[in-house]
Amino acid sequence: GSPITAEERRLRDKKHLNDITAAQLPPLHHSPAKLLSIEESIAIQIQQKEAYEEMQAKLAAQKLAERLDIKMLKFEPEGEPSMQYREVRDED
Repeated sequence: GSPITAEERRLRDKKHLNDITAAQLPPLHHSPAKLLSIEESIAIQIQQKEAYEEMQAKLAAQKLAERLDIKMLKFEPEGEPSMQYREVRDED
């Protein structure tokens, strides 16, 4: 074959590497980091803290509701099923 230049060889090797490896960096979709003023930074942190606390409160309320639900389901004013079984046996 015809002799190739070093540049052509480098490009060919690079293409070969790209073909045989899956290890490629994903394209950068996000804009690079931005500098914020202290005021902006504090405002964002307060906003995130409030959102987080609201989420925690909702989760706690949900867990509590679930727990109360379970207690309501287990509560049997007529006595335990085992008691009913004994009562039926006594009638024989």
